[in-house]
Amino acid sequence: MNYPPKEHQETNIQHVMTVIKNYPLATVISVSNHEPVITHIPLILQNNELIGHLDANNPHTELLKNQNKVTIIFSGPQCYISPSIYSSKQLPTWNYVKVHIEGTVTEITDPNIIKQSMVDMTTFLESPEHKFQLDYQDPRMEKYLPYVKSFKVVITNWEGKFKLSQNKSIEDFNRAKTEMIKRNQVDITSFLNEIIE
Repeated sequence: MNYPPKEHQETNIQHVMTVIKNYPLATVISVSNHEPVITHIPLILQNNELIGHLDANNPHTELLKNQNKVTIIFSGPQCYISPSIYSSKQLPTWNYVKVHIEGTVTEITDPNIIKQSMVDMTTFLESPEHKFQLDYQDPRMEKYLPYVKSFKVVITNWEGKFKLSQNKSIEDFNRAKTEMIKRNQVDITSFLNEIIE
């Protein structure tokens, strides 16, 4: 992994896994006839593989098999950083946490494995309270299976891109961290009201 000096935090696999676990909604990108095909779905990490499922009618399913190459992006917190927060003179910037994954994808066809992956994903996403548990024996699962395609991604390369004002003084780095925390806890009520009619 190559980073501009002092600008992007060098990351290890533990940092990458932390992002994937805390921000599991992934942007899955394949290429067909030189055109990108993009789907947004949650993925979970199991045995160093990413597991997911999607609607069988999604045209992306035709590319999520046969060892095809796939690129996946996990997006963590991000925000604009105003120079006004710093103790020293700075320029505006944008801080973010991203993980880029490259891998090969294989279709999962065994209905029992697909059902179990759906149970596992629900259990993971319901953590830590586990207010709902998907029942493997629920008859609705059997009816739902024909409308689901599942796949796993073997990771061949990963890259963490953590731009967090690491090139600033300790004081200004901590101010940028506090700003990101604050910005990512903003009430989104007005935003949702504006886009949902």
